[in-house]
Amino acid sequence: MLAAAGATLVLFDEGLSPVQGVNLEKGLGLRVMDRTEVILDIFATRARTHEAKMQVDLAQLEYLLPRLTRMWTHLSRIRGGIGLRGPGETQLETDRRAIRRKIGILRKRLEDVADHRANQRRGRRDLPSAALVGYTNAGKSSLLKALSGDDVFVEDRLFATLDTLTREVDVGEGYRFRLTDTVGFIRKLPHHLVASFRATLEEAKQADLLLHVVDASHPVWEEQVEVVETVMEEMGLEQKRVVYVLNKADLLTDASAFLAQVRERYPHAVLTSTVSPGGVAALRDALRASAQALRPIAQIRVPVGDGKLLAGLHRDAEVLAQVQTDGVVLVTARIEARLLGKLRRDGVEVVLGVDA
Repeated sequence: MLAAAGATLVLFDEGLSPVQGVNLEKGLGLRVMDRTEVILDIFATRARTHEAKMQVDLAQLEYLLPRLTRMWTHLSRIRGGIGLRGPGETQLETDRRAIRRKIGILRKRLEDVADHRANQRRGRRDLPSAALVGYTNAGKSSLLKALSGDDVFVEDRLFATLDTLTREVDVGEGYRFRLTDTVGFIRKLPHHLVASFRATLEEAKQADLLLHVVDASHPVWEEQVEVVETVMEEMGLEQKRVVYVLNKADLLTDASAFLAQVRERYPHAVLTSTVSPGGVAALRDALRASAQALRPIAQIRVPVGDGKLLAGLHRDAEVLAQVQTDGVVLVTARIEARLLGKLRRDGVEVVLGVDA
């Protein structure tokens, strides 16, 4: 088959062990690449920022380390004699040490990136947050661009976005959401690739809400949904609240019938299109409803002398108004539901549904 096709490269749609790779190259007499190596090559061409390049470098080195032997098969292993080693073995040891050292450095730098992101999150003003997750090329970056109106890099290809990008989005009625784009998933995504992008995917773990973007026009979209759900479960995200966003509605023949069918399984699913006028209105409405649920407006009665509680509200909630009357400070704030519960347990008087 290879001779008939004039092939110079053999691709396997599975991960190959180092031994399998060596044996296949010997048996076929051609260069062999497995699925992981192909994905890594795509990643390497997509990485643009320093962080993305570090993540790809780490994944490539971790993939390469157990496979170094294949690179040195042309050198002798043993020259003869006790304690004497061939140039191939010596070079292998040198390369392994260098790669392990580089892996350690990259892991430390990516840990620093994760710490920096955590500091950034603490420094951001208090807004509900959502992370866009989904299969690669489902249209996550296009949705972020359509919702925010900002100039976001968009291209119709696999893994066009490897970098985390965050934008504030106005969802109407005075509510705003912080949206973060994340790296796309793919079928049989190798575990160490997910681990390499831990710092990026940390944003998804910290988000109040996950927007699972689905290419509704894809013939096997249901399989892609299952792939993403499996990866999310592996990352510990299965307990997060998820809104299914069925994108590319403009490519469907009967969008209404499709949405009705999907809602039998995902009741809160929304249909979107980034090219049709008003194509993201349903998603904006869903985000506004989530913002209202996550950060309802409430009036809190704080005794004038309770400076600690007042300072805590200014730190942990979005204070909209503050009036002092009869020894009580009436604080109107957009406040997280979990914080409201804590205030009530502490005996603080709270009134919901107050106009800002």
